[in-house]
Amino acid sequence: MLLANDEKAKVISDLKIDDVPKGEITCYWLQIVRDGMGVPIRIPIIVARGLEDGKVLGLTAAVHGNELNGIPVVQRLFKEIDINKLKGTIVGVPVVNVPSLVRKRRRFIDGTDLNHIMPGKPNGTVSEVYAWRIIQRFVKEFDYLIDLHTASNGRINSYYIRADMDNETVKQMAMLQNPQIIVHNPPNDRTLRGAAAELGISAITLEVGNPNTFQKGLIRDGLTGIHNVLDYLGMIECDVEGPEEEIIICKKSYWIYSDTGGIMTVHPKVTDLVKKGEVIATMRTIFGDLVTEYLAPEDGIVIGKSVHPVNQTGGRILHLGILK
Repeated sequence: MLLANDEKAKVISDLKIDDVPKGEITCYWLQIVRDGMGVPIRIPIIVARGLEDGKVLGLTAAVHGNELNGIPVVQRLFKEIDINKLKGTIVGVPVVNVPSLVRKRRRFIDGTDLNHIMPGKPNGTVSEVYAWRIIQRFVKEFDYLIDLHTASNGRINSYYIRADMDNETVKQMAMLQNPQIIVHNPPNDRTLRGAAAELGISAITLEVGNPNTFQKGLIRDGLTGIHNVLDYLGMIECDVEGPEEEIIICKKSYWIYSDTGGIMTVHPKVTDLVKKGEVIATMRTIFGDLVTEYLAPEDGIVIGKSVHPVNQTGGRILHLGILK
C-alpha cells in the first residue's frame, strides 16, 4: 500500500534499486542540496518494485516548476499499479525542480533553464550542481525514461512527443503514447532526455499540454500511454489502447519569431495544418493599426503557439512541425 503520510517516507541521499524492498510501493525523500540557510532540499520519489526483477522505467515531471500536468500522471499511476503483477521497477519523480515548484516559477532559482544544462557539473553553478546530482543520484538507475513536460508561460501545446525515431525502442515508446504529433528529434540538446540517452537510457519527452494547470483529459491520456509502454516492455500485462486518430510524424520542427513588437494575434489553432504563404499571425500597434502579417514559410502543422497578445521583437509566434 502506498504511504499516505509523507513523514513516514525514508530520507536518502541517492537511489539504489537493489536497496528497495520487493513487492512494495515505497516513498522516499531524496536529499539533493541545501539552501542558503543549510536546510535540506529534498526531491520526492515513489518506487514500485515487483517481486520479480526486470527493467527500470523512470517517470520524471516538473523539470520546470510551472509544468504541472505530469505530477498527477505520476501520482495516479502508482495508485493504479498492481504490485503483485509488476515485473521490474517503476520509479516516479513527481517533482524534479523542487525549488522552482514551490516558488511557482519555471526556471531554477539562479534563472537558469534546468533542462538546457544537463548533465550539469559536479562543482559548477547552483543549477549545474543540482542537474548533476539529478543524473547521478537517481536517473542513472533507469533503463527507460519518460520525461513529462508542458508548454511554457504564455504558450499552449498539442499533446506531442520529442523522440529519436531512428531508435526502434524509442520509436515504439513514442508511438504507444498515442500523441497527436511526434517530432523526430535526436537527443543532443543538453536536456534531461539527452543526458539519459548518453547513459544508454531509452528516453522520450512527452509534452502534456499547458503550464500552471491540471488538464484532466491530457492527464488521462498520459496515463494510458504509460500503461501501454509498461505492456510493451513486458513489465505488466494490460490491454493496449491505440490512438483515436492517426499520429502525425514530423521530420523536424522550429519556432517562428517576430521581427517587431506590438499586440499579436496568432490565427491557427494547435494541430492545424498550414500552407506556405498562409497568414499565421498579425501584429498591431497599441492604437490598433496593422503593422505586419506573418506568413507560414512552408507547409506544416502547428505543434504549439503563443497565446499572450503582448509580443516584443524576437518573441515566439508558433512552433511549426514539418511533416515527414
